[in-house]
Amino acid sequence: MGLYLNPGNTGFQTSLRSRIYVDKTGLIRYLNELLDTEDKFVCVSRPRRFGKSMAAKMLTAYYSCGCDSREMFQNLEIGRADSFEKHLNQYDVIRLDIQLVWNMAKGEGANGQIVSYIQRPVVAELRQEYGQYLSEEDRSLAGILQKITMLTGRRFVVIIDEWDCVFREEKNNIEMQKEYVAFLRSLFKGVQAEECIHLAYLTGILPIKKYGTESALNNFDEYTMTNPGVLAKYVGFTEEEVKGLCEVYEMDFAEAKRWYDGYRFRRSTHIYNPRSIVQAMLNGEYENYWTQTETYESLRAYIDMNFDGLKDAIVYMIGGGHFEIDIGSFQNDMTSFRTKDDILTLLVHLGYLAYEKQYKEVFIPNEEVREEFVRAVRGGGWEAVAAIFENSKRLLEATLRKDEEAVAAGVEEAHLASVSTLSYNDENALSCVISLAYISARADYTLIRELPAGNGFADIVFLPHRYSDKPAIIVELKWNKTVAGAISQIKERKYVKALENYGGELLLVGINYDKANKIHQCVIEKYNK
Repeated sequence: MGLYLNPGNTGFQTSLRSRIYVDKTGLIRYLNELLDTEDKFVCVSRPRRFGKSMAAKMLTAYYSCGCDSREMFQNLEIGRADSFEKHLNQYDVIRLDIQLVWNMAKGEGANGQIVSYIQRPVVAELRQEYGQYLSEEDRSLAGILQKITMLTGRRFVVIIDEWDCVFREEKNNIEMQKEYVAFLRSLFKGVQAEECIHLAYLTGILPIKKYGTESALNNFDEYTMTNPGVLAKYVGFTEEEVKGLCEVYEMDFAEAKRWYDGYRFRRSTHIYNPRSIVQAMLNGEYENYWTQTETYESLRAYIDMNFDGLKDAIVYMIGGGHFEIDIGSFQNDMTSFRTKDDILTLLVHLGYLAYEKQYKEVFIPNEEVREEFVRAVRGGGWEAVAAIFENSKRLLEATLRKDEEAVAAGVEEAHLASVSTLSYNDENALSCVISLAYISARADYTLIRELPAGNGFADIVFLPHRYSDKPAIIVELKWNKTVAGAISQIKERKYVKALENYGGELLLVGINYDKANKIHQCVIEKYNK
């Protein structure tokens, strides 16, 4: 057992001993089906905090012949699979953490020789195990693996964590990137290289780098934040898993959903940020845990890029909107940006945005990430938009005291502040402005747009959090009509039925934009049950 060749199962044992462990060993069952097939090359990309390294440790513990992991796995999901015994601890595993290697090389002032740093210790351990088959001239890792396979018939499971570290940490070092890609191709591309591999599993944040329209490693099947495929439920925690944790830790599931839900995939509708869920359960508090591993400056660096329409999109999404993009031109790196769509696609892979493949739309997934966007905008020179956030608390207070003139003036302020970045020509745009104007209300409310209610859809419903003493609010929006008509529609279409189980006070708010006079109008009524 070595550090790189068959490193054992102690890493995964640490995960199992943790206060919270969610069983994701079903991933092993799927990968067992791919062993020694044309589909044995797998690359999984996810943001930080989404369990990539834990999965790498799990696979190492299961496949490595350098340890006995039966006791660890037999009571987990994989233990019930027909393939469990067949592949348990049967293979030579090479596991590499490229981020760790890069940090070591940088610490010694040798990060320019990253490929040498990757190969040298692995080759040394292979010599200890298979030295009788190797000569002093054998120094290339790819060549050594091919020689071992040819002479012994032994093949390898290769697990590379943070495979894209070089592209993230050395984003402008094109020569290093090319050398690194050539190294990966020597390991995984070509008939002789492929014959050495039982399974290759790469994890990273970015998908595999594209050159033109083709992937640098086009024999890999990729599972990404824009297309997770059959691995969707392994991206993060599923809704059922989070519900189970909330029951164990006596936490409000609705709040967990508001704070950390939002990554939506076809095969697994709702996915939650695992690290944030774990922190919330252990601390007994729902709050923003994103900042513990990521600062808002990294987000601001991208949204401050001066691409035409980018600020429009960011403002629109902070207001709760979905924005259509084309992800096809993104080159899977952190420098080759040509359009706002490239930036927004990168933000999907970094976890700042969610992507709805069916509609090709991006949006801010939850309250935790929305806070990061608001913080970035406040500190990023977007003075007009930041002013909306500062005035938001006063607008909510005016609404609660039913001050119609103050509400109309507050919405007008928000409109004028965002008019340069937000097209203002229909009820949908008005809805976005309203959501922006009431941004601070999210501390006490869940804002739901287009809520099915009665005989239609309520434009915006402000649903108080469980422990809030604030009244619920139904907002109906009109464009170039009347506020009286807005209130009448709420009543006639019985939108209040959506809140019939809500026992507190209820306010009805009608807001109209008079296009001819370019003013907002407001009327507020207390609903009498």
